[in-house]
Amino acid sequence: MKKTFYEVTYIVNPVLEEAETKAEIDKINSFITRQGGEIDEVNEWGNRRLTYEMSGKQTGYFVNMYFTSPGELIVKLERMMQINENIVRYLTLKYDKKMLRHREMLKRGEVPNIFKVIDQDPEA
Repeated sequence: MKKTFYEVTYIVNPVLEEAETKAEIDKINSFITRQGGEIDEVNEWGNRRLTYEMSGKQTGYFVNMYFTSPGELIVKLERMMQINENIVRYLTLKYDKKMLRHREMLKRGEVPNIFKVIDQDPEA
């Protein structure tokens, strides 16, 4: 079975207690691993202000996750998040070869600086 690399960012309802928020994150993590996925990294960005109000909320607890899984898992995962009233929003990205290469370069700290700063002499 072919596995693909994905990134998912989701927003947990900010009114939950800390333990409840952790339980929601653990529920999603365990769902992915039970379905044959392998979690690479989970970053909890914490409570952040939303650009615009969603579901009557002005803030949300942001979580960003990288994982490898079969494609069939994504449909199940997104359905689970859609019906979970504690998940305000989610976004799933499927990585292509360029995105994977960029991620590996980031991990190694080898991303090239493509915006070179040029000192301009006002006298010239």
